[in-house]
Amino acid sequence: MTMATVEMSFTPLPAHVRTARLVATAVARRSGVDEALLDEVRLAVGEACSRAVEAHQEHCPAEPVRVALTGNNGRFEVVVTDTAAQGAATPAAGVNGGSGAPGGEHPAGAGGAGPLAVPAELGLAVIEGLADDVEIAHTDAGLSIRMSWPSSPAAS
Repeated sequence: MTMATVEMSFTPLPAHVRTARLVATAVARRSGVDEALLDEVRLAVGEACSRAVEAHQEHCPAEPVRVALTGNNGRFEVVVTDTAAQGAATPAAGVNGGSGAPGGEHPAGAGGAGPLAVPAELGLAVIEGLADDVEIAHTDAGLSIRMSWPSSPAAS
């Protein structure tokens, strides 16, 4: 397994999402991601981090959001992991065919008013549209979103 080029954790505050986007864009550029893809990296990382911040604010505000960025073997990979309670991960379960919470769908705003006013499923669809490859893993502790893009070591 490859080691992360950059690992960071931050308190679940919306202001820190901007920092995560800036760091991801810088590491992507250094890893050789094409300039034309950097906006997609920035937007996908911002969406994943915003989702994690919202889940943490509702379920575990003292726990940090974790982000790992790796750039090698022709891929730039970002993994955003929240450690929110199982209940925080269930609204997105339907995206991967999971069972979700009882009742199935969660309308916008269900489960409390957070900083995001869109359904969790829409946020994941946005991420899947921006990243070259996406894997979403539900765990007992929360949700992990792995996104990757092609990179070239020759690029600067």
